[in-house]
This record gives sequence, structure tokens and C-alpha cells, in this order.
Amino acid sequence: MKNIAHEIKWAIIFIVAGLAWMLLEKLSGLHDEHIDKHPIITNVFMIVAIAVYWFALSAKRKANGGTITFKKAFVSGLLMTLFITILTPLWQYVSVEVISPDYFKNVTDYSVAQKLMTAEEAAAYFNLRNYIFSSLMFAPVTGIVTSALVALIVSRKKLV
Repeated sequence: MKNIAHEIKWAIIFIVAGLAWMLLEKLSGLHDEHIDKHPIITNVFMIVAIAVYWFALSAKRKANGGTITFKKAFVSGLLMTLFITILTPLWQYVSVEVISPDYFKNVTDYSVAQKLMTAEEAAAYFNLRNYIFSSLMFAPVTGIVTSALVALIVSRKKLV
């Protein structure tokens, strides 16, 4: 368990950062009066996500005496991704049931009003079940890519 405690800790930090981001979106009106800007602004979270991976893998390198191989950093990122993926349904549930319970109604109404979808299409797409499913597909893919990129940046071998 001690071997994966670092990755579990950083996965939890990632989820907390995600929940804080959702709260910020809600408070800034991106889930209601500025919902038209939501699809663009929400992507800025990728900067936060990459930063969390960078801090996590840099901390792993520091704990390893200032060196870490690409493989070790990448595996650490993959473990983080696994735990983030496991926690994703909870993240989605808290986001739309606690932080922003009107989000699905608002985004459905907006999509129908803008003629982006029919009411039936919007109802089928904007719901907790679909968001959890989509997130469970998206989290591992983005986590693997992020792990690889950040591992490339933070990996350092001893120069002896």
C-alpha cells in the first residue's frame, strides 16, 4: 500500500481540484447565465490537470533523490490515472447533484433553444448516467497521454 500511497494522494488532490473547478464554473455563471461559454472555458481545466500531474511526478522524482526514469514516472502517472478513473463517478455525482443540480436542465434548455439538439436528444445526452460513462472513457485516455508527456518532462537519470 505504501508503494501506491503517493499516487492515491495525488489522485485525491486531482479530484478535489476538479470539484473546486466545478464550483468555480458554477459561481461564475458557466452553468446558467453564461452557459454558452461553458464548452470553451471548461477546457481550461486541462491546464489544472496537467499541473497536478506535473506536481505529482515532480514530487515522486524529489522523493527518489532527484532522479526518476521515464518508466517509473510514467507508471506513477498511470497509477494516478487508474485511481482518478475509479473516483470519476463520485466526482461527476458531486458535481451535478451537489454543486450544480440545475446544470443538466440548463444545458438541455440551452441546447434545444439554440437548435443544437432536439429535446429528446438533449435529454439522452445531458444526464448523470451518460456523463459518468463519458468520463469513464475520457479519464483513462487523457490520463495516459498526460502521464506520458509529463513523464518525459520530469524524468531525469543520474549523470554519473
